[in-house]
Amino acid sequence: MPDETDRKMIEILRILADHDKVLGAKTIAEELKRKGYDLGERAVRYHMRILDEKGFTERIGYAGREITEKGLKELDKGLIYDQVDFSFSKFEGMIYQTSLNPDNLKGTVIVNTSSFIYDDKVVDIIKEVFSAGISVSPYIKLSDMDSSNNESSNKKEVRLDTICGTTIDGMLLNEGIPVIPQYGGLVKVEEYVPIRFTELIAYKKTSMTPLDAFTAKEMTSVLSVAREGNGMIPANFRIIPASARENAVELFSKLKKIGISGVLKIGESGKPVLGVPVEDDMVGIAITGGIAPLCAAKEAGCSVNIKLAENIMEFKNLENMTPVKAVIKNAGPETSQKVKFLLSKAWNLIYGVDYDIESDKGKVIVNVSYVNNQDLDTAVEIINDVFASKPEYCTTKYFKLIPHAHEDKTGIATVCSLTVDGILIKNNILTTPKYGGILEIEGKTPRFTDLTAYSGSSLDPHEVYLSKGMTSVLDVLNGSGRILASLREIPYLARPDAVDIIEKLKETGFSILDIGKPSELLYNAKVERYHAGIVAPGGLNPIAALNESGISVHAKAVETMMDISKMEEF
Repeated sequence: MPDETDRKMIEILRILADHDKVLGAKTIAEELKRKGYDLGERAVRYHMRILDEKGFTERIGYAGREITEKGLKELDKGLIYDQVDFSFSKFEGMIYQTSLNPDNLKGTVIVNTSSFIYDDKVVDIIKEVFSAGISVSPYIKLSDMDSSNNESSNKKEVRLDTICGTTIDGMLLNEGIPVIPQYGGLVKVEEYVPIRFTELIAYKKTSMTPLDAFTAKEMTSVLSVAREGNGMIPANFRIIPASARENAVELFSKLKKIGISGVLKIGESGKPVLGVPVEDDMVGIAITGGIAPLCAAKEAGCSVNIKLAENIMEFKNLENMTPVKAVIKNAGPETSQKVKFLLSKAWNLIYGVDYDIESDKGKVIVNVSYVNNQDLDTAVEIINDVFASKPEYCTTKYFKLIPHAHEDKTGIATVCSLTVDGILIKNNILTTPKYGGILEIEGKTPRFTDLTAYSGSSLDPHEVYLSKGMTSVLDVLNGSGRILASLREIPYLARPDAVDIIEKLKETGFSILDIGKPSELLYNAKVERYHAGIVAPGGLNPIAALNESGISVHAKAVETMMDISKMEEF
């Protein structure tokens, strides 16, 4: 079970990080009490000494402690099982703190905080997207991050605060309307009309902010939507009671008059919204992501650091960046196409696995990644190095080169780790794929630093992590780094049989990193009671090494089935 001391220390780090200043034991104890931890000043000092020894905090005279850079990094990756829950609770807390009154324009809003080196190109692109109305609001705050910098203005690093779509959830709550944020995702736009969500990630199923998964420049095409009316824009989705729909529409009308909008579609009771099913007696609402203008800058090749739902800010401190002439039209009738969640596809492929451990024959699930032909020889060489140096971090030693419809590309098939689930099920062990994650290899015990549930995502989590450059497989070859890995659960009574099967699997060349004991944390990831966890390396780790080497690669995880006898060995 989770160590309560660890939880308390993580909460202390969060308090110090949130306040961003030196705090004493009394203040920390008061903040902890608000969070449900009844810890006196003496106990706080005890925990702070431990944090000091670890280098996570530093004592500043008699004033108290402040968090160190090492502490901030620990906070980012520590207690990942807790971070999945915390990410959503952070949103709930910010929704509660939203207080803007649309009648007198007084109160607070939630802002995304981004930073970039000031450049006219970046600012012009951001302004263009705001002008097209592809945002929540054109109200922003642009400030210099380093007032001591004496260089010319176009060399300064600046901070840009933009209104986050979660502000609208807070405004709904202020009207007494229960609101449930459900997904962040991508909406396809054709001829300026929102058509449907093509990708979704559930707020409650990931350690990262859902829209953060879609900030890689190849995922969105906001600039194309602003200029030509076609492409993908980030958006989020929430539901409210159907009985509150009329009041919500009135609120949105008020908000639009003060420059807060971004509503793509408001559904009817129990009706789908942009391809997302909605329960009976509930109404779905899709709203443009507040980060859309920053995504456009990334698409244009600009270096922008985006942090979502980062702070609360007084609305009066924001300024209108540009007049808005919205280009997005009203959404039309619903199409027959719905968002397909990954796990539905995965279960059907898992069912098709018939690999036999004894004969080393049968079908397995494969990922297929495409590289340009001029990079193929180098790509194969890098993949071979990964297999040769660290075979334990690859699902298997098998691969296959596959022709592409376009003759200038070649596919590289690698065995997907979900094959392990298919093998266990064929041996009468019920297994449930839970998370795809980033596993940090450092010290004696690896640990997950990011997790995204298979059940809450339309994309394979490993594709997301690859697109955002979150791996460091090449570093692992020299000792420490970050790899892709996955966690699944089995009933604890089946663990002895699973151990036997896994040992046989290893003899055939499959890699399993660990099988946990019942109900224990496994590499810092939480396993449900009366279950045991199994962690396997991601089949895309060799592909991640290509990405890290600067080779352009388009990876598709959990793609299809292949007979292992038709594959080659590295």
